[in-house]
Amino acid sequence: MPTASLSSFRSRVTSRMESDRAGTQPGAPRTLGALVEWLADLGVTDHWVVSCYLKLEPRDRARGKYLIKLKNRMRAQLAWFEAHGPSRQDRDAVARDLERIRSYLEDPGNLPQGRGIAVFACEGLGLFQAIDLPRVFRSRLMIDRSPLIRELAALDDEFGRVLCAAYDRTSARFFDVTASGIAELPSLAPGDTTRAGKFHGPRSPAGAAPKGGSAGEHNYHQRIKEEKQRHYAAVAQRLFDLSRERQIRGVVLAGIGVGSEAVEPHLHPYMARQLLGSVRLNPKAATPPRIMESVLEVRAESERRWEAEHLAALREGLGTGWAVNGVAEVLAALEHGQVRTLLVEPTAEQPGFRCGTSGRLVLTADGCANGAAEPVPDVIDEAIEETLRQGGHVDVVEDGEARTGVAGLGALLRFRKR
Repeated sequence: MPTASLSSFRSRVTSRMESDRAGTQPGAPRTLGALVEWLADLGVTDHWVVSCYLKLEPRDRARGKYLIKLKNRMRAQLAWFEAHGPSRQDRDAVARDLERIRSYLEDPGNLPQGRGIAVFACEGLGLFQAIDLPRVFRSRLMIDRSPLIRELAALDDEFGRVLCAAYDRTSARFFDVTASGIAELPSLAPGDTTRAGKFHGPRSPAGAAPKGGSAGEHNYHQRIKEEKQRHYAAVAQRLFDLSRERQIRGVVLAGIGVGSEAVEPHLHPYMARQLLGSVRLNPKAATPPRIMESVLEVRAESERRWEAEHLAALREGLGTGWAVNGVAEVLAALEHGQVRTLLVEPTAEQPGFRCGTSGRLVLTADGCANGAAEPVPDVIDEAIEETLRQGGHVDVVEDGEARTGVAGLGALLRFRKR
């Protein structure tokens, strides 16, 4: 990128980020939209950009497993890059970018609260940007002439906006959770509620036998029950009102013990369909990081259900021509723009080629009829990027048993197999 264009780009980045901060209400999360936009402003550059998406599930963090996988990918990518005969200057610049990313991610203090992070680095552009994410499709590391931002854009859309209500019998807190972060919304103030506790009826005369229940005791407990139900109904109404302000992707309920599900019967039918699940959580002690983790746990459970539905559709579609299974078959479907939902086995890796003229992905160089075949280190990662480019959905099948049904890649199709 010419010096004048680079200066203009940095100026636009600074201006847009300041504008984004100024236009955001205090405590509201920043959206990924501005980040995607200013990264997109780079376009195709004269410099090599390293894009890193890192999965940080609890099992990945244990004993630094994520670092081991990251270093292995860095070695493989650097070897692939060197095989393309770059100049010594380009090779050293990429190596330094990789080292900067490794050094940054090696520090536990730089890891996000969520379950993923994206890092973009380019020494020639003065670019080093880390973006905390609630999740990523899978760990990927790629070297290209532009940052790979389609996953960021897709994540912002797919994660959407999730409302979380954390409540007990007298109060409620509300949280707005997006891919950009979490913001606490105005709480539901406690109303005039009856203090919970034992009922103390009139004392019995000395020496008299205590009587059983009384009308006063019955009325007391009935009043407690009615007040709780009115409160839960008010929580449900607040959630509905919040959903009308801006479209939501789901609702999570959080409460103490069995009370975590107490609001569910009061939800509007629309909100009931949006319910992702409930968790047990003390609302008064809940912190934004704990709320975020709870929402991610509930979403993960929902995603396992979605995976089961997608795999059932895959099995049925194979017999009707509405699905394909296997890396070569999926790459052929991508060539014709057929892929609606890409199913990915998370450990799959496969080197391949991109045809120079058509841009299609193939497993062997002789699959490119016209033009040179450009080697790519992993067509699985390239297939994810291509699916996102075509506006498709990506589902990395994490369930251990379910993913055995995916032969590296599988796909549900927009139109029937030819």
